[in-house]
Amino acid sequence: MVAAEDAGKLGVADKLGIESGMVVQELGWDEDVDDALRAAVEERIGGDLLDEDADETVSVVLLWWREDDGDLVDALLEATGVLAEDGVIWVLTPKTGRPGHVEPSDVAEAVPTAGLSQTSNISVADDWAGIRLVWPKSAKAKR
Repeated sequence: MVAAEDAGKLGVADKLGIESGMVVQELGWDEDVDDALRAAVEERIGGDLLDEDADETVSVVLLWWREDDGDLVDALLEATGVLAEDGVIWVLTPKTGRPGHVEPSDVAEAVPTAGLSQTSNISVADDWAGIRLVWPKSAKAKR
């Protein structure tokens, strides 16, 4: 039987659309990431998250992003390098008032430049919000 706390942590994998057996890459890891979120994703996929050196096609990219991390467009372009056609990038940013908070408008501005579309925003942990990005439907037809 799953404890209520464990069920809540696995619920974040559901929120992120993570399914058993998916290949998930993690970019931007640092000491401040939410370890419970990472553990829930690893438990759901039945394996480890891939790091930035992975070169296999991935279903989901978890991109931890903070205000001082550099150029978001460059990071998104890097993340799309191994992303499947039906893949998803989750930009995980500190919530308002937390160190490293990123203005949603900064993300919204970078997304189309990287050739992506923003679909939703959710709370993924006490300190982290998630912004879901996908390939635009029109881009899929051209690929």
